[in-house]
Amino acid sequence: MRGTLKGAVGLLCLILMPAGAVQAAGRTYGLEARRIAADTYVFEGQAEHFTAENGGNILNSGFIVTDDGVIVIQTGPSRRYGEEMRAAIGRVTPRPIAKVFVSNLHPDYFLGSQAFADVPVAALPGTIDGIRSEGPAVTENMYRLIGDWMRGTEVVVPTEPVLGATVVYGGHRLRLMPLDGHTAADLALFDETTGVLFAGGLVFSDRTPTTPHADIARWLRALDELEALDIAVLVPNHGTVRSDEAAIGQTRDYLTWLDATLRGAAETGLDMNEVMAIEIPARFAVLNVLREEFTRSVAHLYPKIEQSVLPRVN
Repeated sequence: MRGTLKGAVGLLCLILMPAGAVQAAGRTYGLEARRIAADTYVFEGQAEHFTAENGGNILNSGFIVTDDGVIVIQTGPSRRYGEEMRAAIGRVTPRPIAKVFVSNLHPDYFLGSQAFADVPVAALPGTIDGIRSEGPAVTENMYRLIGDWMRGTEVVVPTEPVLGATVVYGGHRLRLMPLDGHTAADLALFDETTGVLFAGGLVFSDRTPTTPHADIARWLRALDELEALDIAVLVPNHGTVRSDEAAIGQTRDYLTWLDATLRGAAETGLDMNEVMAIEIPARFAVLNVLREEFTRSVAHLYPKIEQSVLPRVN
């Protein structure tokens, strides 16, 4: 009887428990580090939008194991991700975390930083300011997008400014590159020792670029700087990790087409709905979430382009 009563009470609790809480109990990102070069690992995200199914795991985060400790690049979209990331790093090496670098203000770059509260979290000054001002709203939006994956997640503002330098950690010579274009402040990290480039928000690989904070002209100049590097392995912020520089050209090609298309549409006098219906060249079919991101980019960029192209009539 006691066993039957206990089972009934458990079933009643399960029925009364909110659906999100039931699902949350078994949720895990299942993070597994993939070695891409000497001492260098990546956690590969999905080339998708943020959804309740993927928990916001759409970013390629990573880490470098050095003799002076572990260098972490990006902390993911939630506290849960950051905690799982740190545990996965611990399965690779017993060395302590030395420093975390956050490349920009987008949520999947910094919302796992609570898991690294005991170590320096560094970012460009523009990213620090952006997270401080936009972080709460961004976090609230992520709660709406991915739900209970965000449980307990709060904004952690990076405390250490990166001004651009070449630093050495345990035999790895890291060039910290302050760039912009994808956002107002985009940090790329190039390991001169291994030739691995963590491209921050600037390079997408087989995934359509996102543009909520974009300045395409500045972004294209940043891509020129990255392409001048002697890259052995390229870790894009989203999409396929590559052993060549092709993703830089792919990103440049799409952005150049996007900018020219929107400017041409404005000069022709098309309204926003007409622009959203424009045919996209077949060569971009390899990019995930293509039509959705193009539509979003029209909403992000077209009003300003219209203002710059159309003459003012008093």
